[in-house]
Amino acid sequence: MKKYELLAIFKPNLDTEDVDKLIDKIGSIITDFGGSVESVDKAGRKKLAYDIQNFRDGFFSTTILSLPADKVAEFKRQLRLNDNILRTMFLEVSQKAGV
Repeated sequence: MKKYELLAIFKPNLDTEDVDKLIDKIGSIITDFGGSVESVDKAGRKKLAYDIQNFRDGFFSTTILSLPADKVAEFKRQLRLNDNILRTMFLEVSQKAGV
């Protein structure tokens, strides 16, 4: 399994409880696909550099996860289907070279 980093921006009109439920739902999707969540960092509500869907700010969350490579495309599709997520950035975490 490879290690990935997911940055998700949620709609600002959600309560913090709703954002926590969405983050838990993303975690359950990851475990359903045979992966694991290593850490979740909730950065809170921040101003966006430009409007996304007429929103000027959003709730930011960064998740470090491990996921099988064959499940990545389906996981990204599940994220796009959620209407409460404004934007995502999904990156593969590279291993640093040892000297």
